[in-house]
Order: sequence, then C-alpha cells, then structure tokens
Amino acid sequence: MLAGSIPLPHGGRLVNRFVASDKKTDGMFTVSVSDDLRNDIENIADGIFSPLEGFVGEQDFQSIVKAGRLKNGLAWTVPIVLDVDEQTAVKMKDAGQVALATGSDRFAILHVEETYAFDKLACAKAIYQTDDTKHPGVDKMIRMKDRLVGGKIDVVKRIEQSPLRKYRMTPAETRAEISRKGWKSVVGFQTRNVPHVAHEMLQKAALNLYDGLFVNPLIGKKKQGDFKDEVILAAYVALIDEYYPKDRTMFVTLHTEMRYAGPKEAIHHAIMRKNFGCSNFIVGRDHAGVSNYYHPFAAHEIFKNYMDLGIEPVFFPAFYYCKKCLSYANERNCPHGQEFREELSGTKMRNMVSSGEIPAEHLMRPEVAKTIISFNEPFVQ
Repeated sequence: MLAGSIPLPHGGRLVNRFVASDKKTDGMFTVSVSDDLRNDIENIADGIFSPLEGFVGEQDFQSIVKAGRLKNGLAWTVPIVLDVDEQTAVKMKDAGQVALATGSDRFAILHVEETYAFDKLACAKAIYQTDDTKHPGVDKMIRMKDRLVGGKIDVVKRIEQSPLRKYRMTPAETRAEISRKGWKSVVGFQTRNVPHVAHEMLQKAALNLYDGLFVNPLIGKKKQGDFKDEVILAAYVALIDEYYPKDRTMFVTLHTEMRYAGPKEAIHHAIMRKNFGCSNFIVGRDHAGVSNYYHPFAAHEIFKNYMDLGIEPVFFPAFYYCKKCLSYANERNCPHGQEFREELSGTKMRNMVSSGEIPAEHLMRPEVAKTIISFNEPFVQ
C-alpha cells in the first residue's frame, strides 16, 4: 500500500450548518427552491462543500469565476449560488432572514448578507470555457434569474429518506468509517454512468495501490440521454455485491447535479471527495465533459494549477480490451495496434443498451447487464 493519511477537510474543518428542528420559520418571508438546489443546501450543511457555509457572496463569486479560488485563495472552481429576481432580492435584503422551502416544506433559514448582479454570459464562458448555449451548463446559467443572494444557511430539516438515498452518508460518517476500517489511504471514484468492465479494471488497479476504494456515483440532475439515477445505483450495487472485496470498498452516493464543467468540475469533484476523507482521487478521460467542449485530458492538466489542493489526483491512461492480449490493457503495457483494441465508453454502452444489444461479458458483467435491461426506460428523457 502507498503510505498516506486522511486529509483534513477543505479549509481545515468540517462545516456543520444543522440547527435544532424547533427553530421557528413561521412568519418568515419564504423563498422556494428546486429539489436540486435543496440537495446542495444539505451538502453545504453536511460539510460536503466545506468550507462553504452558505451561498457565496459577490467577492467570492467573482474570485471563483476569474481565478478558480475563493477570495482567501483557497481552491474552489464551481460557485454555489441562489438566483432570484430583482423584486425578490429587495424583499430578502429587507427581511434579513428568510425561510427556504420546497413546496410548503420550510427546511432552512438563509441569513441574507448581500444581493448582487452578475454577467451571465461572461461568467458562463469563464466557468465552462464556452458561451455556446448548447452546452447544458451555459444554457442553465443564461436562464438564471438576474440577482444572486449571498449568506450563511441553517438547515432545520433533512430531506426525507428514499430508495435513492439509501447509500448516502455524510462526511462525518464516512470519515468515521474510514477510521474504523483503519485505512490510511483512500482513492475516490466519481461516476455518472453504469459500470462497464473497463471501469472495474481501473478501480481495481487503484485498489492495488491504496487501502480503500470509495465508489461515489453522482445522483442528481443529468442531461437527456444519460442513465437514470435508479439504474446507475442498481447496476453498481449488483457489481459491488458480486465482484468487490467488502472490507476494501465503500459505496456511497453523492446527491448533486452534473454541471458538465469539464476540468473545473474535476477540481470540484476532488474537493468533495477530500471532504469525505479520500486521500486520492481518480481523474478519468474527459472527466465531467460533454460533447467535444473539452480536450480529453484537460481535466488532468488543470491539476498542475492546484498543487495545494490537499488531495492527490490519480491519472490512468484509457483502458481498452485488447483482442490479442485477451485482457484489459492500456498504451503503457500493451504493444498492439488499434486493430486489436475494443474501446469502451459510457456513450458506447448507452448506444448498445438503447439498441437492445446486450454487451458481451468481457465488456459488461452479466449481472450488471441484466440489471440495466430490467428497466423499461433506463435513460433520462
């Protein structure tokens, strides 16, 4: 095993923004938020987004956009924000404290510190490296309301448990479990896809080097054509139950949305896994990419600008199945040409499943394939 140690949370301490559930929100000016944003508010409260204690203010926002860091210099690449219209912004500033709700369920209090305007197109281009509105992240930012609200949050009520949240854990819980297992090094793996065998080989290659493997699929809003959350979850449970050592593997879901910000989202993903207690983080080919907006290895290059991140990236070359080696390989250990290579990708797996084709066993474990085809409609519409 590689020597290592579990890192401190990002910023040095694990944030906790939960307060007693009897704290009153009655009579407060109330702002409705989406279920997706409520997930991220709970992520703030649980410390998954440490050191954030709420929605970022204007100075932090501008620093994130321009420099990929908070105003104090700490690495942070994806702003976590609340957008409202101008009239609501005025009312929130006047109120000082407002309740946040989904439907009629008031679940948090926002301590309003400031409201501010922002240049949507310029910010989108800085974060996503494009102003093309066909990019899902750019499209979302362009459609945001005109004002952002900064301030700390207090959460008084958790999101109700559901089958999709069965494997959710807080950073305090994962760190306690890592300590209980005695792991000194933990490698995190981010995914938004069902697992194919190349993913498995990559994860197990990492498991040869580190004490524990932290498999952490993203459960939340995705683009059309991606696998649904329940399919990803069921597929990974089937795989881990049959093929992974239980004493060396943790399976925990992360509930947030994909932003498709490529290299900047790779840094964001690494920070979250650092907060969970990972010492290392696997950064894949075209990590958090979409279409052809980013170079396949742009997410590897960006880590050169974040040597102070506090979690070590792990870069693997792309794995493929070599028909001559009769095994999974990569360019470092396989001498054979393209004609022997069978490339795997999430896109290829989606295309095969959507056409009714069952992937061969050397591409996808039969238990995983059977799980996927058991769903009538496995894709986001």
